[in-house]
Amino acid sequence: MTDLQAIADRFEIEALRGEFTDAATMHDYDRLASLFTPDGVLRIPEANAEAVGREAIRAGARRLQDLWEYFVQTIHPGTIRLDGQTASGRAYISEFGRLRDGSSHSNYGIYHDRYRRTAEGWKFTERVYELRYLDTTPLTGSVPHPATASAEPSK
Repeated sequence: MTDLQAIADRFEIEALRGEFTDAATMHDYDRLASLFTPDGVLRIPEANAEAVGREAIRAGARRLQDLWEYFVQTIHPGTIRLDGQTASGRAYISEFGRLRDGSSHSNYGIYHDRYRRTAEGWKFTERVYELRYLDTTPLTGSVPHPATASAEPSK
C-alpha cells in the first residue's frame, strides 16, 4: 500500500464515521444501514441492543431513535489501524437529548469499530458503543421549533 493509499483510506473511513453520526442525528435509517456490510453488526451493550444485517440495523436504529424527543450526536476523531482490505479503530462520541418520557441524557462514549473495503468503499463490519459517562440531569433547554429533516447540505 502506498502512503497516498493509506491517506485516502483514512480519509474515507473518517468520512464513513461522519456519515454515521449525520444519519443517526438526522434519522436517516436507510443511509445509516447502508454504511454497514450486508452482515454488519451494531451493538449497544448498555441498551441491550444488537442488530445484525442491514435490515435489522435499520429497524433497530428507528426503534431506538423513536424513543427520543430530540437527539444530537457529535463525533470526535479517534484511531484508525489499517490492515490491507480491513481496518479497526475507535471514535469518540458526545451525545445529548431528551427522551419522550421526559428524561434527559448527556453522555460520552467510544465506538469500537471494524471496517472492510468493499466495491462501494469502506463499510462498517462491526460497531460497538461503549458508554463512558452518563448524566441524567434534566436538560433545561428546549427545541426552538419542531425538528424537521433539512435538505442535503449544499455543495
